[in-house]
Amino acid sequence: MFKRIIVFLSSPGAKGAIEDAAPTQYILSNSVASEEGKAVLSNEQEQVTPTRNITGYVDRAKKDRLDRWLDRVVKASGSQPIFFIMISGLLIWAFLGIRYGQSDNWAAIISDVQAIISYFFDSLLMRQQLNGYERQVRISASLMSRVQSQKRMLRHVLASNRYKKPSFPEIESSQSDKFDLNLPPEDWISRVSNLIAMVLGHSGTICIYWICIFIWLGFGQYCNWSDRWQLYINSGTSALMILIFTFLANIRERHDEYVEKCMNSIFKVDSDVELKLRILSGDTQPNPIVVVPAPHLGTFQRIIFYYADVVGTLVGIALLVIVLIVWACIGPVMHWDNNWWLFIGTYAGLIGLIDGFVLRNVQHRLHQYERLALEETKLEDAGLSDEIGVPVPEKTKVDYSINYRLSDKMGFICAHELTVILGIMLVIGLVIGASAMRWTLTGQLICNIPPSIIESFFMMILITGHNISEAGWRANLHHMYLWRLRLFGFVDRLADEAGDRSDIQEH
Repeated sequence: MFKRIIVFLSSPGAKGAIEDAAPTQYILSNSVASEEGKAVLSNEQEQVTPTRNITGYVDRAKKDRLDRWLDRVVKASGSQPIFFIMISGLLIWAFLGIRYGQSDNWAAIISDVQAIISYFFDSLLMRQQLNGYERQVRISASLMSRVQSQKRMLRHVLASNRYKKPSFPEIESSQSDKFDLNLPPEDWISRVSNLIAMVLGHSGTICIYWICIFIWLGFGQYCNWSDRWQLYINSGTSALMILIFTFLANIRERHDEYVEKCMNSIFKVDSDVELKLRILSGDTQPNPIVVVPAPHLGTFQRIIFYYADVVGTLVGIALLVIVLIVWACIGPVMHWDNNWWLFIGTYAGLIGLIDGFVLRNVQHRLHQYERLALEETKLEDAGLSDEIGVPVPEKTKVDYSINYRLSDKMGFICAHELTVILGIMLVIGLVIGASAMRWTLTGQLICNIPPSIIESFFMMILITGHNISEAGWRANLHHMYLWRLRLFGFVDRLADEAGDRSDIQEH
């Protein structure tokens, strides 16, 4: 029992091996199989054959009910209704601020609301990131699974010397109308969202953000470094952070849905290639399970992932609820003053600052692991290309502009483990400073404003990292799709040749 408890407590943070197998395409009774393929099928094999093959991409549902419920919450957080509700809330706050904006309590309320909303979205974005990593690595494993079967069957078909390899011009000239030449297009809302993401994540926008912060600092002496001067920037960064959080959740959900559409197109071509090869070869061996090994983790990186897993299971939200209850209970004791209003925002803001550092680190590391798994898939494709003598399509050129290089470098620095350590040390320093000031209004503002400024910056860096990763992922999807169209043309020519030979024998 003690060992089970230890295993349970130590399991978060471990990024274990991920395995998957592509759905096997069986030769169904209504398939037009060659005589060679039909001869291999036994009565027993026909009985266990499903009535319908799974041809497209199907995401794997999680076994645990709580996990499924949490994933639905994450999906809802990135939905259009939630996005518009948040935008409407910001507009209402801005208009009401015309009348109530001079009140310190009004500025404290928006600070609290921002901190709590950001706290919730930290957990939801963390889980969204972890889910995306598992899904994309599993996709790579599934693609490799099918390529291995395709290699095995093509070797058998070509070794029989019954078929002549079609030349590349013959493949290009016999494009089938069964599949589109391009991946599914995005709707206009998604294209507008992509443009906004490019603007928000651009290095120029980030520079403008810091210029605004320095301008605010320049007015500090003019405003006598007052609490009101501090509340101004706190309100502005609070509104900006809510906007970025909701936008990031929304665009990630949009991109996830688009990737699923693309994967559905890729899997359909891949499935058709497999089925044709099974008909030609009579092969009924299921697609193998491919295991993507666990990445190597250092000690501190494992601790960061441990924290991310805890946050991603929304344990942090449960702690926040407890703190909210305690906060409400001490309201009468503190006479509902400004300090009381800022207390919950201070707690959520400090924890949210740590979450911001961790989010960027997790995003960067998981994207690295995703790329490694995808590179293995591309190597499998290249190996099959060499065997059959069909060249893979040219890779899409990556934008190595100054903005790309600056954004990539800046993202790397912000994702470093040392940066996370510096973030934790900053939080500790802020707590010590506020404690020395006995948690007065000024002391709490010191704990609110730096986290708000820095976390807003990190959210923009998250958008930058997402844009870079998304651009690379889409280029790879397009490349894999074009390659599978060529592979389909190759196999389709073999199938046509088998059909022509069958017609000749009948006559």
